[in-house]
Amino acid sequence: MYALKNKVQLIGNVGNAPEIRTLDGGKKLARFSVATNESYRNQKGEKITDTQWHNLIAWGKVAEIAEKYIVKGSEVAIEGKLVNRSYTDKEGVKKYVTEVQVAEVLLLGEKASK
Repeated sequence: MYALKNKVQLIGNVGNAPEIRTLDGGKKLARFSVATNESYRNQKGEKITDTQWHNLIAWGKVAEIAEKYIVKGSEVAIEGKLVNRSYTDKEGVKKYVTEVQVAEVLLLGEKASK
């Protein structure tokens, strides 16, 4: 159970092509979002779909894979962990961000067209 302390697994569709940054020293960082959908029926029997958006970051080899293979609309399975960070914006307001740091990514289904 120790490995389950901070673990996230998602299957969803990529909302935007990964934004790639190459940092000093050549290490790559990829940022992208994934939408997951959950459907249920309300009290009237109507089907309701709830979409949640998740912000993802990937480093190194995983970022390189994202850059090469992931496009908007791709269906992916990811595994990673939640990370929290904060920063101060231009107006001096402290902002808090929660992201999924991707450890593994698996491409599912057909490759979306670019």
